[in-house]
Amino acid sequence: MHAFDQKAQDIVTSAVAAAEEHTSGEIVTVLADRSDGYTDVALLWSVSISFTAMAAVTAFPTFYTGLVDRVFGDWSHVWTPGELLTLVTGIGLLKFLAIWALQLWQPLKFALIPGPIKSGRVRNAAIRHFKVGAERRTHGRTGVLIYLSMREHRAEIVADEAIARLVDAEEWGKAMADMLAEIRKDHVAEGLAAGIRDVGKVLSEHFPRADDDVNELPDRLILV
Repeated sequence: MHAFDQKAQDIVTSAVAAAEEHTSGEIVTVLADRSDGYTDVALLWSVSISFTAMAAVTAFPTFYTGLVDRVFGDWSHVWTPGELLTLVTGIGLLKFLAIWALQLWQPLKFALIPGPIKSGRVRNAAIRHFKVGAERRTHGRTGVLIYLSMREHRAEIVADEAIARLVDAEEWGKAMADMLAEIRKDHVAEGLAAGIRDVGKVLSEHFPRADDDVNELPDRLILV
C-alpha cells in the first residue's frame, strides 16, 4: 500500500467536504492496495510453463536424457520408460515450483497479469465496494464512489442510479484524467483530491445542494 499518513488522508477528506458543499450528491473514496490476489493467474502461469517443459522433454527425450547423463557422468546409462517418466514428471514439478516461487515477487506477479484481467477485477472490486458503502444509502440515490487500486494502477468511478440516469460515463473522463495525472507523479492524495473536485462539479450541475441537505455518507478516505 502507498504510504498514506494522516496529512494525506486529511487532504482527501477536505476535498470531499468542499465538493459536497455545492451538491446534494455524496462522494465516497476508497484506496486499495490491490483488487484481487490473482492466485488463479499465478497458478495458470505455473501450470502452463510446467506442461510446456514436460512437453519439451517428451518431444526431445534424447537431448534431455543425454544432458542428465553428462551431468552425472553416466555415459552408458540406458533409460527405462519408468525413468523417463520420472524425469518428465520431475522437470514439470520443478518448473511449476520455480515459476510459483518467482511470482511471490509482487512486481513480477503483477507484470504477468494481462491488462484486461486487471481492469475487469478492479471494476468488479469497485462495484462491490460501491454496493456495500454507497449504493442506495442516500435519500436521493446520489452516491458516487471513487476507487483507486494501487497495484493495478487503475481507478474507477461508480455512480448510483439517479446519477447514472443523468450523467454519461464519459463525463467522468476529465475527473479520471486529472486524478491519474497527479498520481503518475506519485501525488496520490492530490490526485484523489483533483478527481473529487471534478466529480463535485459534475454533481453540482445535476444535483445542486438543497437548504435541508445533510451529509449521509462519510467524507473520510476508506483504506482497504
